[in-house]
Amino acid sequence: MQMEKEQKKLSRDAIKYAAVFAMLLNHVAHVFLQEGSMEYEICVAIGYFTAVTMCYFLVEGYHYTRSKKKYGQRLLLFAVVSQVPYQAVFGLRQLNMLFTLLFCFLILVSLEYIQDSGGRSVCVCLLAAATCVCDWGGLAAAFTVLFAQAYGSRRKLLYAYGMDYLLFSLVSAAEYAKALSWPLAAVRGLLEGVGILVSGVVIVFFYSGKRTGTGGRFSKWFFYVFYPLHLLILWAINISYF
Repeated sequence: MQMEKEQKKLSRDAIKYAAVFAMLLNHVAHVFLQEGSMEYEICVAIGYFTAVTMCYFLVEGYHYTRSKKKYGQRLLLFAVVSQVPYQAVFGLRQLNMLFTLLFCFLILVSLEYIQDSGGRSVCVCLLAAATCVCDWGGLAAAFTVLFAQAYGSRRKLLYAYGMDYLLFSLVSAAEYAKALSWPLAAVRGLLEGVGILVSGVVIVFFYSGKRTGTGGRFSKWFFYVFYPLHLLILWAINISYF
């Protein structure tokens, strides 16, 4: 077991950097590329690696953090800061992904601290419903609950990722079914969810379970700051040159 862990070379920060890059490709595609083009489809599909990966690290970070209160406050602060550039870039009347992660964080709080099973279920359902006004609404909440239930078990984590893939593919297929026959829509949905499978392979088989040896504090704040900053840059480029 120890040898197996030592062979896993990807740190938490390395995987997060990959997720940030995938998100950037997705957002560049939505802002600058022609919908339906090959470049657009590839970049968008790569971007689906990000949300499920961040939900996994949200669950892991929830267990590792020294202060759950400060963790939640950071998510709230950067979610608020990011909202104006998010709406300006995408023109969407919904809350950004950091709000999604904030609600998912509160789901984890509810699962840990609410002792009454009925009250706990109600709170989790209400918070999951709240994500429906956010980016990745509903799905991110489901990912988070599945990862929370799988925490500490490799077998359960494999199951969680399998369910994540099926849920995403089903939702995606339902969207495609508005314009395509169900068999074609199902194939498109399954193909579009490949990014989630890639995330599962990376986390389960290659993640070392550790942070980068140096620069941990920089990485911690980079992931918060990058989100609103890259949205501002995309917005500035879009209004200046397009």
